[in-house]
Amino acid sequence: MVLTEKELAHARWVADRGDKTLRLEYDINSSDTVVDLGGFEGQWASDVFSRYLCTVHVVEPVTQYAESIAHRFERNKNIRLHQCALGASHGELRLSVSGDASSAFKEAEAAESAKVVPFTEWMTDQGIEHIVLLKVNIEGGEYDLLDHLISSGCIRKITNIQVQFHDFVQDADARMAQIQAGLSRTHVRTYHYPYVWENWRLLGAD
Repeated sequence: MVLTEKELAHARWVADRGDKTLRLEYDINSSDTVVDLGGFEGQWASDVFSRYLCTVHVVEPVTQYAESIAHRFERNKNIRLHQCALGASHGELRLSVSGDASSAFKEAEAAESAKVVPFTEWMTDQGIEHIVLLKVNIEGGEYDLLDHLISSGCIRKITNIQVQFHDFVQDADARMAQIQAGLSRTHVRTYHYPYVWENWRLLGAD
């Protein structure tokens, strides 16, 4: 059987123990801010906080997952939940509810609506001037979001961008390549597993 590029990338990722190493190993201080877009059950936020004792903003639009995250961290004032989606502009999404694959780009029997807030506006409202690590796993919404961050210049306020691109979005290959070209003007890619995970670090942030 011939494996696809994505399957090969995933096999490499598993062999490299990426979820336990690459996704967690950053230069983060307790005074830094991390943003988790697509919190799901909050495990990544928990792992990052336990390592660095930093402030983690978890953004999760699906009600059942947001409520679970709120309950999980209700005694931890450094992990802050925001039940919404962050994107390029104000709006509303119709989300399929399907575990960690919940998406505005897929159909499912269960669905709900969620409000969308522009990322730049949200960042200002929260009083955040710089983000040391932004994790993006938003099931297809990453394309519009990253376009927004690049075009607005907000991308320069983010040291590391850990993103999972998704291939079920129309013209995914071309859109991903365009975004990667835009990111390369301000950041350098530090690891790359196509359609699995990749990270971009701000130039001069070494």
